[in-house]
Order: sequence, then C-alpha cells, then structure tokens
Amino acid sequence: MSEPIQRILVVDDEERIRRLLKMYLEKEGYQIEEAEDGESALRMASANDYDLILLDVMLPGIDGIEVCSRLRQVKSTPVIMLTAKGEEMNRVQGFEVGADDYVVKPFSPREVIYRVKAILRRSSATAYLTKEANSSNNIVFPNLIIEHDAHRVTAGGQEVSLTPKEYELLHYLAISPDKVFSREDLLKDVWNYEFFGDLRTVDTHVKRLREKLNKVSPDAAAMITTVWGVGYKLEVPK
Repeated sequence: MSEPIQRILVVDDEERIRRLLKMYLEKEGYQIEEAEDGESALRMASANDYDLILLDVMLPGIDGIEVCSRLRQVKSTPVIMLTAKGEEMNRVQGFEVGADDYVVKPFSPREVIYRVKAILRRSSATAYLTKEANSSNNIVFPNLIIEHDAHRVTAGGQEVSLTPKEYELLHYLAISPDKVFSREDLLKDVWNYEFFGDLRTVDTHVKRLREKLNKVSPDAAAMITTVWGVGYKLEVPK
C-alpha cells in the first residue's frame, strides 16, 4: 500500500517564489497548494490538514508572524518561515509564536527540500521513535506522562497541547532522563541539522515548553533543567 501524498501549503506574495518552490517540491512528490497573502493562508491552513506550511514573514495584510500565532491557537501543523536576510528579529518572533524552522532568502532550493524533509520525517507520528522507551512506548514520571503512540502529554493530570517540535524536544529529553544534551546535540538530533544552526532555536523552544508545562504543573516544568555552559536535561525528582 502506497504512502499518502503529503500536502504542503506555500505562502508568499511573490509569484516567482511560489512557482520555484512548487516546482522543486512537486519533483520530490509533494502536493502543493498556494496562498499569496496572510488572510488566504490563515483561511486555508485552518480549513485543511496540511503536513507542512512554508510561510513568508512579509505578507500583505496579516503578516506571517501573525498568521503563525493565530494558527497555533487551533493547529499544530509544522511551519517553516521564509525570512529576508538580516530580519533576525522576525526569526526570533517566528520561533516565539511556534514556528519550527526558518529559511533565509535568497535560499537554495536544495536547502528548502532538506529542511522540509527533515521536519516531515521528525514530525511523523510513526517515524520518530528510534529508541525503546518501554513496551507500550509510554514514559511515566510522577508529574509527567508521555504517551508516544498517541503523541499525548499529560502534566499534573492535565493534557498539554504542544507543537510537533515542542513534543519531539520533550520526548527526546525524556527517553534519556538525567542525561545532559548540548544545544548542538539537540539541533542535530531533534531538528536533524547536520550542520551548525541557530542555537537560540533550542533556547526558544525550551522556554515555550516550560511555559506550557508550568501552566498546569510547575513540578513538571521544573524537570527541564538548564545546565549552565552545557545545555539541557530532563531531571527526574529524587
């Protein structure tokens, strides 16, 4: 039985960029739909279940940051932001509202394909787990339960809504409790970067993850520990 075709929404107000991305992505077997402004993107992304969204920051009307922020209230679809060179603040804002990655214009189509494949591979509910947690794939701590098959996280008895990348980061830390991971390790293994990336990507996602856990269980949030000068670990209460 063949795999279902993965659908990607490409959002950019420049037709030539949409056409370029569509051409390269269709060559890889993806089904592409397009939007040229923020309102159309938000409407399409809310009404359809895309596997991934490529979202330009600078859009007429509602900009890409606002689109991502509103989308995150109702969907956890992976989002790659497209930003112009030098728009560092936009990249930081993008991560803060829940973007999973960014690509800087002018971009290499090969880099876009690499990042698309990396995120789709890592956000797949069946492809991510490579280590045995236990026979049921559930990870259970006193204040935190991760049901991997269902991609469900419960903290303090309440379910926590996480984006795909937030979930993957938490799960990765949880399958090796008390082990310290550097930011470089996490970029490589969770974001699947084989090259040096922006380490603030990790910091921002850890911050968002802690905030979400803290709303329902400060004890669960406190398990994600910063090891100064090194990185992060999930610390099991003694």
